[in-house]
Amino acid sequence: MNLPPRSKLLFIGDSITDCGRGTSGEAAPWEPNFGLGQGFVSMIHGWLGAAHPEAALRIVNKGTSGHTVRDLAGRWETDVIAEKPETLCIMIGINDVWRQFDSPHRPEIRVAPEEFRATLANLVASAKPHVGAMHLASPYFIEPNKQDAMRARMDEFGAIVRETAAKHGAAFIDTQAAFDRVLTHVHPASLAWDRIHPGPTGHMIIARAFLESFGCL
Repeated sequence: MNLPPRSKLLFIGDSITDCGRGTSGEAAPWEPNFGLGQGFVSMIHGWLGAAHPEAALRIVNKGTSGHTVRDLAGRWETDVIAEKPETLCIMIGINDVWRQFDSPHRPEIRVAPEEFRATLANLVASAKPHVGAMHLASPYFIEPNKQDAMRARMDEFGAIVRETAAKHGAAFIDTQAAFDRVLTHVHPASLAWDRIHPGPTGHMIIARAFLESFGCL
């Protein structure tokens, strides 16, 4: 396992990361959904606590529903830099792509590939002096047809994340590939009604991809 013992592991992203987290974004038995939400962050917390209790890791969920990389930039200082996590996990880009398709008449809320690349690179570069390690996860679309317009654009943004991770020495987590492996056996509707917000199996797919990157599986 490549997570330092007694260290802070911070996840930041959109609704997939958020998934109903509490205000603090930390594990608290008295908060709804145990504070970490009902998604992959909570699953990772449970796995690490069961498999590596001696590590005593502190998990923080800073996901916020609806956010794009532009929104992350607006809260980066408070939600990442000030937190000084030993390990930072970023999964962003889904809304950056989605708004191009579900809100075609609102260009002001769309994030073009060039802006996505530049903003993500700036965020990663600014975090490097304050964190020990970074894991960058690709955005995904639970759709096996790579010719689908939204899937093709999501793959384009995923390639930008891969490129950014390589440039800054971060680990890259290909969540799209993780879903694609499962989609050879099941229909997208069985994982997510809108091909974006997954149920338990979909969140476990994401959790497993992160745990593999952490060297835990």
